[in-house]
Parts: sequence; structure tokens; C-alpha cells
Amino acid sequence: MRHQTAFGATALAVGLAVAMSAPATGATAGTAKAAKPDPRSLAAASADTFVVSQPAAFKAAPKDKIFRTNVTSGLRGLQHVEYQRTYDGLPVYGGDFVVTTNASGGVLSTSVNQTEALNVGTKATVTAAQAARVSRAKVSKVSTVSSPRLTVLAEGSGRLVYETVVSGHQKRAETKLHVMVDARSGKVVKTWDEVRDAADDQSNYHGTVDLSTAATSMTDPSRPGHQCGGQGGSAYTGTDSAWGNGSGTNLETACVDVLYAVQKEWDMLKAWLGRNGTNGNGRGFPSRVGLSDVNAYWNGSYTNFGHNQANNKQATSVDVVGHENGHAIFTTTPGGDSGGGNEKGGLNESAGDIFGALTEHYINEPAQYDPPDYLVGEEVDLVGQGPIRNMYNPGAKSDPNCYSSSIPRTEVHKAAGPQNHWFYLLAEGSNPTNGNPTSPTCNNSKVTGIGIQKAGQIFMGGLNRKVSAWTHARARVATVQAAKELFAGSSTECNAVKSAWSAVSVPAQSGEPAC
Repeated sequence: MRHQTAFGATALAVGLAVAMSAPATGATAGTAKAAKPDPRSLAAASADTFVVSQPAAFKAAPKDKIFRTNVTSGLRGLQHVEYQRTYDGLPVYGGDFVVTTNASGGVLSTSVNQTEALNVGTKATVTAAQAARVSRAKVSKVSTVSSPRLTVLAEGSGRLVYETVVSGHQKRAETKLHVMVDARSGKVVKTWDEVRDAADDQSNYHGTVDLSTAATSMTDPSRPGHQCGGQGGSAYTGTDSAWGNGSGTNLETACVDVLYAVQKEWDMLKAWLGRNGTNGNGRGFPSRVGLSDVNAYWNGSYTNFGHNQANNKQATSVDVVGHENGHAIFTTTPGGDSGGGNEKGGLNESAGDIFGALTEHYINEPAQYDPPDYLVGEEVDLVGQGPIRNMYNPGAKSDPNCYSSSIPRTEVHKAAGPQNHWFYLLAEGSNPTNGNPTSPTCNNSKVTGIGIQKAGQIFMGGLNRKVSAWTHARARVATVQAAKELFAGSSTECNAVKSAWSAVSVPAQSGEPAC
């Protein structure tokens, strides 16, 4: 569950007493001239009113208390207002929803995770100590175990569970595993890992670059939160701001590559997608290099980068860094990255690939560096087998091109295939005329692309409607809504979104808006 932000942590006791406080707009008492209304404040107030007036639409139960946790600004004035809930005083896992408004506060659409109102007892028969023991057994080498927290899992009418976080290692890989144990039967009913492990790309050299850093440390003063250093977590320091020596085995050089990619991704998010920083609220996350593994990952707090199998390059190319920070974006959009099983995990891995591709296209480097493409890992040759994923034809790397009922049981990196394929078809089409490769479709249809910038805007608009139980079907509805609202008055983009989803075997959904 995401932490409440400083902005508008407002409680709405839906169906009962209502206690709302309007977010601050920056105007002070006694100001002679009223300040221009803040779209975020308008959105929050309007969405709060809508939520209170339509409890059935949000599957509200008499024992629910609903909290507004964040407002994320998108393109063209769209605002995405996020909510969580408690039930009988307990946190609800999966009770989240999003209300989308226009700049003047008009409600446009909703994205609701729950399928029915909660109605569940809140007295456990299993003890917290028993739940902790069961949870601890899920991790082979345990470092820490949190105190189990009694929680309502929003499945059907609800399930009472203990949520425990077990940190440590599975084999050699770091894990921060959330384990949900049924509070009556003592059985594990759901797990999810905060550590998102993407065995992706590697160090890619950009020649001489001009980084934004502090005078004597590898911190970025213009992009708060972003810094780079070694495994201890501190930023590298020096006597001046000239960093690196260009070597593929030099870790300071690896941080040059990381910060270069991070800064370009940040700029792309603002210029193309209308997002304010990596986390959507003007901040980013630290990075570490020197991981002694053929890997890179995001663990919910920072990104960490290792090396390739040949150990002659660091895994810090643009698409790897873009991918790992893409996980951070996925985590900090509504619905977070928790739960959802392998299907949501695959959508998360695909999100990383998409943000990596978007960053490559935004930079648009010449051929001697890393020109934009839709391959993942082609420059690094991570394990000596070329690219690890192919977005225009996932099947070329033995990943599924098409969605099927087996995707929720497919390993998450392979399960990235259908959405990666969808994004390519939306951006470039099935038979591009700009030199990009052709792409097969699962229904033998022909899809016309709308360009990567528009495709990225629609994808980001979909993530801004994400709920915790994220699926390909929900992603289809959300991206259709995003296209319709971002490109009002044009049916081209909306129809392209639908055609691309159908082309990867995600059919039209109930409640999906018409173009």
C-alpha cells in the first residue's frame, strides 16, 4: 500500500459523516486579489464531492473510510486523484481507485479496483506470531521480518489477512517480500516482491557529456533525489565536477552513464508526458553501481546496477537505466506495484521496457552510441546472446506476442511480451514506412501507428489510472480512456489504441468507451 502524501491526505467517511479539508492553494488570508484556482485543488475538491455522492460506484461499505492520498497532474490539464480506504479501522489492500478530472475539476472517468463492497469479519483466529513464522519460511536467507499487520484483502467481499514484509535473499537475489497470510486458516494467500529484478542491458558510452551535478559530488541539484554512488549508498565525491574516465569497468564512469540516462528520462517525462519528475511530484531516487551480479534492479527505494557476464561493461546503458527508473514510475503511479501476481508483474516489466524505449527515442543518439530502437539489451549483450527482449516481435526471443489465459502464470519478464508488442504497434504500426521493422499481429490485422510520443502520452495516461489489481484488460480500458480524453475531438488515437490491443489478443472490454 502506498504511503499518504503531504498533499491532501483527506478522509472521506463515505456514506457516513464526511470530514473533508480542501488542499492549500497558496493564497493567504487577506490577499487583495484572489489567486488563480489551482487545478490540483479543484480536482481534489471535485473528486471528493463525486466520491461522496456516488458511494456505490466505488463499492463503498458502511465500515469504509476513504482517504485521498495524492493528485497527479497529467497532460492537457488532466488530474488524476488517488484514493485508498480502511475497513472497520483496518487498512485495505486492493481497495484503491482513481478519479480523473479536467483542469477545471470536471470529473471525466474513474478506475476502481474492487468488484464488490467489503463485508468481512475482522477478528483473527491465527496469531501474529504464527503469521510471522509462516511468512519467514517464504525467504531462504532472512535479514529482517516486520511485525505482521492485520489487513483486509479486497478479494470479493474481503479476506482478513496478516501482511508481513520479509527482507533478505532468495538464492543470490535481494528480496523484500510481502507475504499475506489468511488470519483464519494460516495459509499464504498472496505474495509480492518490492525488488523488481530486470536482467537487462548494460553500460553504453555517450562520448563526452555534460551532467548536472553538484560541484564535488554526484548528486543532481536540479532533479531532487537523484544521485549515484557505490553499494554503501553515498554519492561519489571528488575535487571537481569532472567525472569518470570512460572505462567500462570504472564505477565512477558507470555513474556518469546512470546520471546521463536519468537526467534525459526526467526531461522526457516533462517534455513528452507532462510528468513532474520520476515520482510525479518533483523528486527522483538514488542509484548505486558496483552490484556484484549480472543484473540490475529497483527495490522500492533505489536502483542498483551490476555488470555483464563478460565483466567488461557495467549495466548502465540508457535502456537499462530507463527500465529500472521505469519501475520507480510504475511504483509511484496510482495502484503502486504491489500485488496483482505475474500479470501485473509482466505489465511492470513492460513499463520498464517502454520507458527505456521512450528515453532512447527522446535522446535520439547517432549510430555510434545507442540509436533509438525497440530492442532491449542489444548494446550490452548481457549474457552473450544479444538483446534479451524484442518489443516489435517478442516471439523472436521466445516470449509471447499475444495475451492468453496463461499470462498470469508466466514469468514476469516473459509476460512483458504482450504489452511491449501493443506499445510498438500503437507507436509504429504493423508495417511502418519509417524504416522500423514490420510487426506480426495476433489477429492478422493491419495497425497504423500514431508515433512514439503520442503512444507514450497514452501509456502514461493509462498508468495514471492504474489500480492495484492491474491487468491487461484494465490497461486496455484505461488507455482507451486516456486517448479519448487526451485527444478530444479526434478518434484516430482512440481507434489506434483499440486496434493495437485487439492485435495482441486483448479484446474489447465491458464499459470501454466508444471512440
